[in-house]
Amino acid sequence: MEKPVTEIRMELSRILISELGDQQVIFLREKGGPRTFPILIGINEAMAIDRRIKAQATPRPMTHDLLGSVIEAMGGRITKIVITDIRDHTFIASIFIRRDNELIEIDSRPSDAIALGAAFDTPIFVSEHVLEEVLNESVSKEDKLQMLRERLEMLRDKIAELAAILEDVQDTSDASPEALAQNRKQLDEMRREYAAISELLKKLG
Repeated sequence: MEKPVTEIRMELSRILISELGDQQVIFLREKGGPRTFPILIGINEAMAIDRRIKAQATPRPMTHDLLGSVIEAMGGRITKIVITDIRDHTFIASIFIRRDNELIEIDSRPSDAIALGAAFDTPIFVSEHVLEEVLNESVSKEDKLQMLRERLEMLRDKIAELAAILEDVQDTSDASPEALAQNRKQLDEMRREYAAISELLKKLG
């Protein structure tokens, strides 16, 4: 008899966005527990999740809002998002939709599933074996953290580049106060992201 899959309830604990990079980072944390891990996602999905968390309305429905509305208009209800597997360092997710007495499972990228779930306050789960594999110390740390380390190196270069540009602009007064303020804000955000990823890497050894 096949052993039932254990699903662990998770919550979105942090999202790190830098418009200078293609890869963004979200952190899922075990609800009521200590386990947490990052997932790299695209900028569009990251912005969609961030807007929903901050309750920022858009003039017209965005893609994930539209998809959720279509599901509801067809009599469905999104019941949960589950990260079901990890293959070749890529997470696999499913969206579960209840329609009448039927439970429908839809294959999805985790980023799209979580963005859709954020739009409709849907619970997020991760299969226990995925958590074990991600957090298993026997798995190569280089394999697990390589993309985060590459992100850290990219941030280091971008921070140095933007800091130098700001210093030159301030010396020559070539930019408006609004542009300077925006650039300083972006620099602060990148520095916070750099510090957060650095701390995560230290905790994971």
